[in-house]
Amino acid sequence: MNKQEQIMEKISEKIKNIDEEPKEKNQKKKKEYTGILHIYSSFNNTIANVTDLSGSTISRYTGGMITKQDRLKANPTTAMFIAKKIEEDLNNINMKNLYIKMRGKTGSIGIGPGAHMIIKTLSKDGFKIINISDVSRVPRGGPKKKGGRRGRRV
Repeated sequence: MNKQEQIMEKISEKIKNIDEEPKEKNQKKKKEYTGILHIYSSFNNTIANVTDLSGSTISRYTGGMITKQDRLKANPTTAMFIAKKIEEDLNNINMKNLYIKMRGKTGSIGIGPGAHMIIKTLSKDGFKIINISDVSRVPRGGPKKKGGRRGRRV
């Protein structure tokens, strides 16, 4: 009986080792993909568009898709919800690395309030942000401004 018990113990140990080893060996890392997040943020709306590196759109959300009140489209809270929706889409395809291109209204003072909140939310949720660049368009000359030679008199 003793010898049989010893043999059974050895067999059960081997079976345990066989069950444990392949799990560790077969656990391959899923490939992490890289994308580009284009954010257009004015003081009236926020638009976020995620593309892969070739330029094909993966996910696109705007402030109007989240809220129906016009005054809240450019709100940082709405931008946070936009980031959560984008996060759901990107987790489905295992995209964890992002290049970010922010754009504001041409000729305006700066970028709207939603852009920074989108970046903040995504970075907190575990996305690796490789680069952030401002691609706002800058007016160079252009048509003559209204108001005449002496400008608008207030």
